[in-house]
Amino acid sequence: MDRIALLTEVLSQHPTDAFARYGLAMEYSNSGEVERALEEFGKLLATHPDYTAGYFMAAQALAKAERISEARKMLADGIASAKKTGNSHTQSEMEGMLAELG
Repeated sequence: MDRIALLTEVLSQHPTDAFARYGLAMEYSNSGEVERALEEFGKLLATHPDYTAGYFMAAQALAKAERISEARKMLADGIASAKKTGNSHTQSEMEGMLAELG
């Protein structure tokens, strides 16, 4: 069973499993399926708004798809989440990416 099928199976039984949802979004992103990845990141962040890495990776997917204004918005939301949760490492990475995007 491939990773996407495995993660989909896990999510069919545990639809709010943040780790599986993040993993599925990453699998789609890594295989170039940006829209599917963004759909999964959206589901992840809707149920787990403090899953800070989700914002960062969604912003990267958006930037790769040249959707820069959406990437900036995702980063701004992610930075707010990182500040709230005290995740200074991811906050710093997102601030750096935001600066690079201009």
